[in-house]
Amino acid sequence: MPRATQTQPPKVLNQEPEAIAYARAKAGLTKIEVATRLGKSPQLVGDIESGRRNATFETLQRLADIFNCPLVVLERKRWSA
Repeated sequence: MPRATQTQPPKVLNQEPEAIAYARAKAGLTKIEVATRLGKSPQLVGDIESGRRNATFETLQRLADIFNCPLVVLERKRWSA
């Protein structure tokens, strides 16, 4: 019987996981409260905060609205050469 494999985290994230967790804490919200406002599962919110899942641009925008912060705070910083 084949073994179940764990899902590998995305190689490139759209979000800064630590920034999302920090913004949620500063807003005084639980993962369940954020998930309810997003219409998503608390598991997804936790996966986005830990970097196991990639947040879509739409989800990032909605999170910025929920946390009342600029989108750029939550986005992954990208450096060009």
